[in-house]
Amino acid sequence: MSDIIHYTQCPVCNSAEIKKVLTARDYTVSQENFTILECSQCTIRFTQDVPSQNAIAPYYKSENYISHTDTSKGLVNQLYKSVRKRTLVQKRKLIEKVTGRATGNLLDVGAGTGSFLNEMKQNNWQVTGLEPDSDARAVAKTLHGIGLQQSEILFSLTENSFDAITMWHVLEHVHSLQEYIAQLKKLLTANGRLIIAVPNYTSSDAASYGEYWAAYDVPRHLYHFSPKSMETLVVKHGLKLIACKPMWFDSFYVSLLSSKYKNGNTNWIGAGWTGFISNVKAMMNVRKCSSVIYIISK
Repeated sequence: MSDIIHYTQCPVCNSAEIKKVLTARDYTVSQENFTILECSQCTIRFTQDVPSQNAIAPYYKSENYISHTDTSKGLVNQLYKSVRKRTLVQKRKLIEKVTGRATGNLLDVGAGTGSFLNEMKQNNWQVTGLEPDSDARAVAKTLHGIGLQQSEILFSLTENSFDAITMWHVLEHVHSLQEYIAQLKKLLTANGRLIIAVPNYTSSDAASYGEYWAAYDVPRHLYHFSPKSMETLVVKHGLKLIACKPMWFDSFYVSLLSSKYKNGNTNWIGAGWTGFISNVKAMMNVRKCSSVIYIISK
């Protein structure tokens, strides 16, 4: 089996109408360049010639990869962790609102170091977390006393058993895209909600930074979603996109990283302004937010 995945058709809608739109660099680990293609039908962008699921692990091995290490190294990561304390509460309240429940069964796919699950557990939710990275699972156990399971468990979980399933910046990492969405549908209760948050390449900050936009994060991000492509994907599986919600802080965090990639060091004022303008435009159209939370039902 090849260690490289080369697409000849769109991974979302299977169209053969795909073309190169840009080349982006892996600034986090390898410094390699990767080609990004776009489908003219559903508008998904995706990274070409990505490492296979069995070969991609080395690209996650960086002490700067905060979702796996909980690092506070660097001012940007310190700011991220500070903001995260607030966003964890916001995420919990969003889950309670869209499910109409104060408690229930929650599955978090790609749980990282378990911070979100810890917030939900402390507020009386029954939580299950999946995380492929063994180091991140160890951190979750040490920090929060939460035992995360390996991602393969997803396909052996009981159907119709979760009131909420969350993927916070995870779906863009999943090799088996179609299989995951099909399984998540099976795991949802009749009135359950699937909550997927991903970067949005149609945002203003993405346009400003182009190939330097940090949320391309090649090759770890296999797919680069637009709202249209997300809706195409879920409808294909008999699901319904019922709402889009903004992630306001992401435009600033991504702009700070993008500024560093583009200039060699962070232009704090310029990046802050880019993030601010991106949010202003998203206030008029949430589908232009730097990252979008998609609320999905059966």
